[in-house]
Amino acid sequence: MPGRSAHRVASFGTTIFTEMSALALEHGAINLGQGFPDFPGPAFIKEAAAAAIHADINQYAPMPGLPRLRQAIAAQWERDHGRAIDWQSEVTVTSGATEALCDVMLALLDPGERVIVFEPAYDAYVPDIVLAGGTPLPVRLYPPDTAHPASWWFDEAELRAAFARRPALIIVNSPHNPTGKVFTHPELALIAALCQEYDTLAVTDEVYDRLVFNGATHVPLATLPGMWERTLTLNSAGKTFSVTGWKIGYAVGPAHLNHALRQAHQWVTFATSSPLQEAVAVALDEAPRNGYYRDLVREYDERRILLCHVLSSAGLATLPVEGAYFVSADIGALGYTDDRAFCRWLTTEIGVAAIPTSVFYSDTAGIPGLARFCFAKRIETIQTAAPRLTALRVRG
Repeated sequence: MPGRSAHRVASFGTTIFTEMSALALEHGAINLGQGFPDFPGPAFIKEAAAAAIHADINQYAPMPGLPRLRQAIAAQWERDHGRAIDWQSEVTVTSGATEALCDVMLALLDPGERVIVFEPAYDAYVPDIVLAGGTPLPVRLYPPDTAHPASWWFDEAELRAAFARRPALIIVNSPHNPTGKVFTHPELALIAALCQEYDTLAVTDEVYDRLVFNGATHVPLATLPGMWERTLTLNSAGKTFSVTGWKIGYAVGPAHLNHALRQAHQWVTFATSSPLQEAVAVALDEAPRNGYYRDLVREYDERRILLCHVLSSAGLATLPVEGAYFVSADIGALGYTDDRAFCRWLTTEIGVAAIPTSVFYSDTAGIPGLARFCFAKRIETIQTAAPRLTALRVRG
């Protein structure tokens, strides 16, 4: 029988992460592409998971999430941001932030409604919008230049023009994947003002909120005046505790938006792994007390500095990194204009895998020639990649 797929998925290909990871495995390349750690998560969260399994916390969790985890998330939000959260109605646990993103689009978008997305954008955003019948409205982030030397930036006029098209939602990812940008308070204040002017809801992806460097400060959009009632803040334990395979995500926000999210969540996964939810609850309670967050930033900063040095030594100029665990490198000095071709060549011939930044754009006209490298790797992994990358200077 001939193959058949719905129009909503017919244009979806295999994700670049699957493609490049398979290519890296085939050629024995060091994978600095896909964003997952190659080192273990902390002992205290793994021990908590084992204890939960042995305590027979192994059946379906309640649809909104285990009470203990929702209570821990609410306590963390109040501790960090000074706002008391109703754990019963304002927190929902999902199977990773990825599921929460899909749930949000299904729950809050009607067919034909528009969603502002800053590009380059994490590759799940546009497909999720399309699956829900929505239309993405890209607003471009521009790399640092002489007027904006420290960070990626957006044009205020372009953002205002996008809002003038009356979007139902805006997605704000900060710290940002793939650029490493952390949105500033003035930028967030502008977004907040436009959301209120045009009655637009906000969905914030803050899975890298603990990873900020060089004096940058992460500010949740939901904490700005007038934004709590119109913002869902998405987060995940995977990036913070280096357990990306656990897929424990959550949404924090007003009861009416959580209710809508749950209306979709109940038919997508219904419930998320019970023992792993219990373990994350333990971790959220322990991490502020045992210095884990402090050590996390220190160790990631060490990796960031090392990888940037390795890339620079190889003739790949790096762009500023304020947060998350990715660094963008300019491939132009090596004579490449096609980032996909460069990343395939880098993987097959040099033995190091990276991700072409063009995959994060819906329109690739005029985009910078960049490759994204991940420093969520052991120091030894980055050091092993160093001599391979240094060979680029000789070949370039």
